[in-house]
Amino acid sequence: MGKSESPKKVSIPETKLEAKTVEAMKRRAAAGTSMKSFNSIILKFPKIDESLRNCKVIFKQFDEDSNGAIDYEELKKSFHKLEISCTEEEINDLFQACDINEDKGIDFNEFIVLLCLVYLLKDDAATLHAKAWVGMPDLEATFETLVDAFVFLDKNKDGYVSKSEMVQAINETTSGEGSGQIAMKRFEEMDWDKNGMVNFKEFLFAFTSWVGIDDNEDEEEGGEKV
Repeated sequence: MGKSESPKKVSIPETKLEAKTVEAMKRRAAAGTSMKSFNSIILKFPKIDESLRNCKVIFKQFDEDSNGAIDYEELKKSFHKLEISCTEEEINDLFQACDINEDKGIDFNEFIVLLCLVYLLKDDAATLHAKAWVGMPDLEATFETLVDAFVFLDKNKDGYVSKSEMVQAINETTSGEGSGQIAMKRFEEMDWDKNGMVNFKEFLFAFTSWVGIDDNEDEEEGGEKV
């Protein structure tokens, strides 16, 4: 009953992983955010971009066959090396959730999203735990900034960002006739499953695009995205 009303469940987590993510984000939201405006998030883009690009070294290390993607077995090995304690089911859930193009491999920006999800959940009772962020102290601070940014957008602290919350966040910073359009454009970039609600995973994928992580996939090209 009620199934026909909405093929995409709006605000009801579709997977165990999403349910854990929503609960973790609600707990973080209860603690508040240091972000004061959407502009304060934008100003952090260059530093976030640099920190995330530094993950390329780790990514290449775990991409043992150098095919540009981390497959399931390589991911399990990388979790072991990073001392991330996960069950087989949890690793599989993360892999399925982050393999957005469903090519049975995690590419670089998908890998960043996966690591950030692990960071959010690492203090969770589900024992997703990381002892060290592979010698990269800036990475934890960067992930903390991303969590903080989502909490800022999630005005009602329900673990999701809605269109109205996005409009409110943009309007707090930007006035003028274009602000609503900016908010809608940003929201559409995040809401890739078009169900009217953005979860943390969707936010992360949009964020890697905003800061330009996938603009420079091939280092040989080294150029700008045209």
